[in-house]
Amino acid sequence: MDGFGLTEEIRMLCESVRRFVEEEVVPVEQEALLLDNAELLRELMARAKQAGLWALGHPEELGGGGLSFIGYVYVNEVIGRSPPAAVALGTHTLQDTLLLQRYATEEQRERWLRPLVDGEIFASVGMTEPEVAGSDPKLMRSTAALDGEDWVIDGHKWFVSWADRSSVMTVLAKTDPTAPLHQQFSAFLVPTDTPGFTVERLIPMMGDTTSMYGEIRLDGVRVPTSALLGEQGDGFRIAQTRLQPVRVFDCMRWLGQAERAFELMCDWANIRHAHGSLLRDKGEIQRYVAESAAQIQAARLMTLDTARIMDEGGEARVETSLIKFHVAGMLHDVIDRAIQVHGAAGISADLPLERMYRDARGARLYDGPDEVHRMFVARELLDDLKGHAPWL
Repeated sequence: MDGFGLTEEIRMLCESVRRFVEEEVVPVEQEALLLDNAELLRELMARAKQAGLWALGHPEELGGGGLSFIGYVYVNEVIGRSPPAAVALGTHTLQDTLLLQRYATEEQRERWLRPLVDGEIFASVGMTEPEVAGSDPKLMRSTAALDGEDWVIDGHKWFVSWADRSSVMTVLAKTDPTAPLHQQFSAFLVPTDTPGFTVERLIPMMGDTTSMYGEIRLDGVRVPTSALLGEQGDGFRIAQTRLQPVRVFDCMRWLGQAERAFELMCDWANIRHAHGSLLRDKGEIQRYVAESAAQIQAARLMTLDTARIMDEGGEARVETSLIKFHVAGMLHDVIDRAIQVHGAAGISADLPLERMYRDARGARLYDGPDEVHRMFVARELLDDLKGHAPWL
């Protein structure tokens, strides 16, 4: 075992996952990234189940692999090598599964949990709104009002992932404007076939050819009181519970992408000849390789340490913000150098690098922009240096 919980069992499992990703997912990667990909994804899901690699991080009692948090983090690094692998291996719904397992009632679990783990349905979250800054969720304008035994929700959400194929959406809405600010919002499980729930459009995204981020209108959407997730006023706490592990998962997937780009760069430098020698013999190329290796290793150790803290029951709020902006920057830098080493081939669609580069730009915005995370880290360190600086 290493210092971050990598047992021999997990190492062997990661090798199996890597073989599956390289042999089953990567060959059909481009096709799997298209909008009309449902049939192909179902085929990949079936193969993962047959291989015993399905939903590895989900609770065992729900049909998942039952991996520990740190075990799944290692697996997620391998999954990150190819974007469709998350769906193919049934890990794309883990954050929703963990959320429901913690906050859902028995009725809600019965309706949504097992289908999520089995890959029969997709789920989404409606938080960001067009009219206000997504980086400040306290500004949300969506409302939910009690009317007899029902909540009536009115709102406008966008950049909702899986908008075109979700069966249920966790909607954040203001339920009590007189309560303390962080207790004004609540979370609701809203079936997407509820009258008044409309997917207005799919939003084409930079680097994402699936266009599965949507703009949603909720116009008098009526749900029973049993649709409330957790307690009234728990919305922000529930959202943060979901986001904390997601940031670690994202960072490990980004590491998988960076490692793949790094390998492509090294392979190319070892065979490409220019100006009298192989690229590997050029000082500038050697600098690219060395700096990329240092960034990957530093980002990986930071992320694994954050996962270790969370696996041991720690909160790791500062640590998750640190890795969020640091790993996002590393991802961009490594892919950018890999493209530069490949020359014109690097910006062509013949290689995955140009798509990876466009995808990487979103990493600085997903789950909170870098600026917000830097601001939070700086504030926490300035307020309590000894409490948040691990070297002190």
